[in-house]
Amino acid sequence: MADAPGLQHIGLVGDTYTVLLSGKDTAGKFCLIDMHIPPGGGPALHRHDFEETFVLLEGEMVATFRGEKSTVKTGQTVHIPANAPHMFHNASDGNVRLLCMCVPAGLEEFFAQIGVPVATRTTPPPEPTPEEMQVFLKRAGELAPKFKTELLKEA
Repeated sequence: MADAPGLQHIGLVGDTYTVLLSGKDTAGKFCLIDMHIPPGGGPALHRHDFEETFVLLEGEMVATFRGEKSTVKTGQTVHIPANAPHMFHNASDGNVRLLCMCVPAGLEEFFAQIGVPVATRTTPPPEPTPEEMQVFLKRAGELAPKFKTELLKEA
C-alpha cells in the first residue's frame, strides 16, 4: 500500500514519511503515516497535544518516552499519550519501518509544510547544508505550535 501511486512521500531530515491516510480521508479523526527511518535517523525530543501510536513493522529502534529509554522490536507497539515528551532513534545498522497513527489528524500537514517531496517511501531526502538546516529548524519551530507540537531540548 505504501508504494501505491498517488501517495504523498515526504523527506524530513533524513527520514521519509508516506501519508497513507490524511485527515482529509478520515474527516480529521486520524492520520496514518508509513515511516522509513534509516540508520541514525529519527526525530528529536518533542511532544504533541494529541495521541500517537507506533507499530514497528521492520527493524529495531530506541524509543525515549518521558525520559525512559527502551528498545522496540519488530511487531511491538508504542502508544504515546497527548503531551508526553518522546523521541525515537534508529540505533541499528538496518532500516526501520513503522506505522504512525495520530489521533486526531494534523501531523501529516505539519510534515508536508516542513519536509520536501520525494519519489518513493524509501527515497532519502537531500542532505541539507548547515544553512538549510538552520532555515528548516527555524521554520519547524515557528510552525510547530500551529500543529499542536512542541520541539523540546534534550536534558
